Amino acid sequence: MKEKRFAILILPGIIVFSLTLALGCGNSQSKSKDGDDYVAQVREWHKQRIERLTRKNGWLSLAGLYWLKEGKNSFGSAASNDIQFPAGKAPDFMGTFILENRETTVQIKSGIKVTNDGKPVTKMQLHSDADENPTILSYGSLSWYIIKRGEQYGVRLRDSENPHIRDFKGIDMYPIEEKWHVKATFEPFDPPKRIAVPTILGTVSQEEAPGTLIFQIDGKTCRLDPVMEEGTNQFFVIFGDKTNGSETYGAGRFVYVDQPAADGTTFIDFNKAYNPPCAFTEYATCPLPPEQNQLPIKITAGEKKYTGSHH
Repeated sequence: MKEKRFAILILPGIIVFSLTLALGCGNSQSKSKDGDDYVAQVREWHKQRIERLTRKNGWLSLAGLYWLKEGKNSFGSAASNDIQFPAGKAPDFMGTFILENRETTVQIKSGIKVTNDGKPVTKMQLHSDADENPTILSYGSLSWYIIKRGEQYGVRLRDSENPHIRDFKGIDMYPIEEKWHVKATFEPFDPPKRIAVPTILGTVSQEEAPGTLIFQIDGKTCRLDPVMEEGTNQFFVIFGDKTNGSETYGAGRFVYVDQPAADGTTFIDFNKAYNPPCAFTEYATCPLPPEQNQLPIKITAGEKKYTGSHH
C-alpha cells in the first residue's frame, strides 16, 4: 500500500473537476469469472496487503513526523530538542538536521552509532523521498528519512518495534461479491487535465488526470477521475462514497485500476478498495478524494473502517 506523494501541498485533498457525476448508482454488472477462483484471488490480494501493512517498515511502524525549519534542527529524545524522538528509544541528543536551499544535511554527535546501509554516519547529505532512493538512517529499532511535500521537508520516523504492529487485529471487509467487479470505459482527456487533489494536511495539489472512468450501476452512469503516479502502470483512484464515516474510513478509500484494453474497457474492482495510510496512523500524509470522485451511493465492498484506528 502506498501513501501518495502528490505535491503538497499534497498530502491529500480536493477541490474542483469536471463534474459529470451521475446521481444514484447501486448494484452493478461485472465481468463474469469463476466465483470460487475470484473470491480466492481477492482474499490472496488482501492477505498480501496485510503483510505489507504489518511488516517492520510498513505503515503501522510509523512513530513520528517532524517538519523541518530552515537552518538547524536538533534531534534526540530530550524535550529540549527541536525534534523529539521517543523516550527510551534514542539518546538525549543525537545530532542536527540542517535544511538550507532545499537540501538537508545531518550531523551526528560523536559517539552516537547512527548508520546508513550498515555504515556509521558522522555527516552526510540526505536524499528525500522525492528522489528514487531516500537516505535511510538507523539507530536501534528506529529508522528515519526525509520526506518532501510541496515545498516542505520533514523527518519520517519508523519503529520496527512499534506496539501498533504487535496490537494489529486485522481489517474487516465486506463480503466479496462479483457484482462489485465493475466494467468501465476509459474516456481520455485530450490533453490530460490537471485536477485538484486535497490532502489530510489541508493543502491542495494539482495532479494529472489522463481521463475519466465511466461505469454503470443500476443503469445509471457514474464517473471517477484517476491520476497517474510514478512507479506503476495502473491508474490510481481516490474515491469517497456514502459509507464513509459510518462503515468505512471517513476520508475515503483507494483502489488501483488496470489501464484500458485497446477497446477502451477496463474493470474497477471495488472488492479491492482499501483504507489509506491515514486510517492507521496520524503520521501519514494522504490525498483525499477529489470533489468529482465523491460517489452519491454506498460502495459496500472492500475494506471497512479500521477499528484500531487512531481516529
